[in-house]
Amino acid sequence: MLLISIVLGTIPLAGIAWILLRGALTTVDGLFMSLILLALAGIFYLNAVWELRKREIFAFAQKGKPVPAGRPSKAD
Repeated sequence: MLLISIVLGTIPLAGIAWILLRGALTTVDGLFMSLILLALAGIFYLNAVWELRKREIFAFAQKGKPVPAGRPSKAD
């Protein structure tokens, strides 16, 4: 699910690059399309961050929550 979220988050960013290369960002259609694509990318990347937090990749960033005993801490 993590890899799918990252791939599906990257596709809208490629669409924004395509809009920029065409020079259509200055039109109302290009502006709204880029905003929609940014929202889609943000949703998929947020899902990827939640997946990483669920897998405890970001355990060092959580305040007040000790690192589990089975895992060595990053400070060691």
